[in-house]
Amino acid sequence: MAVGARSGHDGPEKRADEAIGDDVTGDDVTDDDATGGVTGGGAPGGGSDGDEPAHDHDAGRSGKGPKKQRSFWKELPLLIGIALVLALLIKTFLVQAFSIPSESMMNTLQKGDRVLVDKLTPWFGSEPERGEVVVFHDPGGWLEGQPTPKPNVVQKFLSFIGLMPSAEEKDLIKRVIAVGGDTVSCKEGGKVVLNGKALDESAYLYPGSVPCQDSFGPIKVPEDRIWVMGDNRQNSLDSRFHQQLPGGGTIANDGVVGRAVVIAWPVTRWATLPVPDVFDQPGLNQAVAAAPIGAVGVAGALPLVLWRRKKRTAGHTAE
Repeated sequence: MAVGARSGHDGPEKRADEAIGDDVTGDDVTDDDATGGVTGGGAPGGGSDGDEPAHDHDAGRSGKGPKKQRSFWKELPLLIGIALVLALLIKTFLVQAFSIPSESMMNTLQKGDRVLVDKLTPWFGSEPERGEVVVFHDPGGWLEGQPTPKPNVVQKFLSFIGLMPSAEEKDLIKRVIAVGGDTVSCKEGGKVVLNGKALDESAYLYPGSVPCQDSFGPIKVPEDRIWVMGDNRQNSLDSRFHQQLPGGGTIANDGVVGRAVVIAWPVTRWATLPVPDVFDQPGLNQAVAAAPIGAVGVAGALPLVLWRRKKRTAGHTAE
């Protein structure tokens, strides 16, 4: 009677209750009891030996349970670490932010602007070109006597990983006017002359600013160096004012951090910094290229001139 009552009603009700318990607790005993009720008629120990593998399989599956997800707070330090490493790599090899501290590049750049500087292309052998706005390390003496800000620990750290412009490094930002092999000059009140071509700099000079208030040059820029000037010529201590220093006011290409490519902050000032069209005018490179060609011509003609002179001298001696 007990067996009959159990197999008629208690079995299904218990299986339903245990199924809910199994979802909550993952207990494999529930599956074993339910299997016994179906195959063994509900008698204790009524299951055959063939039922045991099914019990073992269910136990392994249920005992595993759902995998717990790692807490967000445990993963947060790892995420922060990865972000800091990526920021450091980006600052070292890709781009770096710089703050504009003066008015020497107005109106192209205003005091307080943040620019992003491309540091990637120099790794592939790229060199500064005419018309580019570049950031470079102080070659020595350019920033002498000027105060350097003293950032706090947080500012130093953020600057180190590239999330904040550097405040301690002595860097400057100017426009490249001439590169190695170029000849540059300017007469007072006149235009800058590059390789014999006068430059129309109205597209980027500060309104009301003259190309040069004092004459300089002609200056032949040494190889692997650049001649730089600010866009606000009357308020820029650029190459013109450091000719007494080693390098004659020029900057070594190795001292260039990179090219400023975009104004990133404030957002109302967002803009790219392209090379002005005046530096693409025909003839700027011809004067540089003509020198080697002329030298080759002179070298080729020299033996012929010497031979004719020797022959003429011999004729006069015979007479």
